[in-house]
Amino acid sequence: MRSDEALDLLSFRRSTLAKDLGEPGPSEAELNTLLRLSSRVPDHGKLGPWRFIVFEGQSRYRFGLELARIFRTLEPAADEQRILFERNRLMRAPTVVCTTSRVEMNHKVPVWEQQLSAGAVCQTMLISAQAMGYAAQWLTEWYSYNSDVDRVLALDDDERVAGFIYLGTAMNEARERNRANWEERVLRF
Repeated sequence: MRSDEALDLLSFRRSTLAKDLGEPGPSEAELNTLLRLSSRVPDHGKLGPWRFIVFEGQSRYRFGLELARIFRTLEPAADEQRILFERNRLMRAPTVVCTTSRVEMNHKVPVWEQQLSAGAVCQTMLISAQAMGYAAQWLTEWYSYNSDVDRVLALDDDERVAGFIYLGTAMNEARERNRANWEERVLRF
C-alpha cells in the first residue's frame, strides 16, 4: 500500500526545539494513540524492551524540583538562574515522554537488538507526533545518564533512559539543519 503522504512526511521530518514547543499538547486519547503507534516497532523475540514514563501538568514541575536538587549537588557553584532552568526543564513542553530501554540479559535476543528497538520507539514517536500535527524533540541531556535521576524515575537495574520526547505545538517553525550526506554512506557489495 503506497502512501505518498507518508513519504512526504518522512522527507520533511524535523525536530522542533523543546524551547519552541507550546500548548496544546496531545489529548489523553491522542497520547494513547501515539504510545500505541510508537510500540509498533521491530521487536525480535516480542520482548517489548521499553516502557514509557509520561509527564504532564504538575508532574513536569515535580520532576523538575528533583532535577534541580540533583543538579545542585553535581554543580554546587551553579548560579540560581541555572538551577531555575533545571527546575523548569520539562516545563518547556506540555507533554514529555521518557522512553526507557529495558533489556533482558542472557536472552537469545542480543542486548544491542533490544536497545535498538527502544531507539526505534523514540523515532516512531517523533514521526507519529508529526503525523498528528504536533511537533517534537528527542533529547538525551545530562539527566538521561544520571543514576540519581534513575532512582527518582524508579528504573530497574536492567533499565536506562533511551530519551525524553518533548511534545507540543510548534510556536516557531522548525529550522532545517545540515544533514549527513547519505550518498557518501552507501556501499554496494
